[in-house]
Amino acid sequence: MKKANTYIAATVLAATFVLTGCANNQQLGTGVGAVAGGVIGDAVIGGTLGTLGGAAAGAVIGNQVGKSQDRK
Repeated sequence: MKKANTYIAATVLAATFVLTGCANNQQLGTGVGAVAGGVIGDAVIGGTLGTLGGAAAGAVIGNQVGKSQDRK
């Protein structure tokens, strides 16, 4: 379990570095939301379904938050 958490943390960190080059907050929010949602979905529900469902929900929420930030 500890090894899995290390991989998850490394993936989130790498994704954050990659996504910081995005053109706007909406794109950044979508990517960060998808990564965070996938991690949370896996932790709460578990398995592939939890990860994919969490990633989808996180992407939608992150997209809307980013869109709101771009309007300001």
